[in-house]
Amino acid sequence: MANVYQLIAEKVPSMSKSQEKIATYILENPTNVPFLTVRKLAQLTNVSEATIVRFATFIGYTGFPEFQQAMQDSLQKQLTTTERLQMSSKVYNDQNRSIFDLFQDDMDNIQDTIRSLDVSSFQKAVDVLLHARKVYILANRSAMSLGIFMDYYLRIVLDNVENVTSYELISERFYNLDKEDVVIGISFPRYTKSTVQSFAYAKQRGATTICLTDNLLSPLVPNADISLTASSRMPSFIDSFVAPLSLINAIITQLGNKKQIDIKEKLDQLEQMWDHLDIFYT
Repeated sequence: MANVYQLIAEKVPSMSKSQEKIATYILENPTNVPFLTVRKLAQLTNVSEATIVRFATFIGYTGFPEFQQAMQDSLQKQLTTTERLQMSSKVYNDQNRSIFDLFQDDMDNIQDTIRSLDVSSFQKAVDVLLHARKVYILANRSAMSLGIFMDYYLRIVLDNVENVTSYELISERFYNLDKEDVVIGISFPRYTKSTVQSFAYAKQRGATTICLTDNLLSPLVPNADISLTASSRMPSFIDSFVAPLSLINAIITQLGNKKQIDIKEKLDQLEQMWDHLDIFYT
């Protein structure tokens, strides 16, 4: 498809007044709009959310997610942290209202994730993890926070989990990797090269691969046996990981429910050890 901004410009003469307002805002803010939620764009253009969705289909896309991805692709690069900081100050320019807008944008990301969730892929991922000989987690830079969280709770539910945080150690960690193992790759824009390369290598070695990323055009997807997506859009210099974290919570909770009998004894033993070591404040 042609450059999305060119498509918008070409269709302006046949647009309604509301559509023209949206088009004008997008063409005047080409680096901001690709990172806005439907609600935020509707708010900034003073139209309804339904009008935004209809605008995306009018331009020729299946919906807003595809339209938004096209805009991001048309930028031909992912914004630097400095550029995203500048963008944030423009979008969240009312100090009092922006506090609540930030929470609302995170809620929008969770709602978008729920709407786009492929339940069969989700259940397949849970089943694959349950039967894995060993589970490896690949997550770097800001996504490392998600990897650490997932690693902590997966270790309670599963017996053999490893969070691989160093690209230099991949050869040693993946030495015995085969089809009985599962590798989880976690990366969101701006995608980390080492995660993408390590994930591709895991696929090469025959492991079952699960990716947690923002959309199906992510560089992790071509090497994923199972792809799970969570929306992380936010016009800010930080990554919004509320929805990805919710997705990880759902995976771990589902695993716990399916292994409830198996892990009860383990949890009882852990509780005894925590008491013995006086871990928690009372």
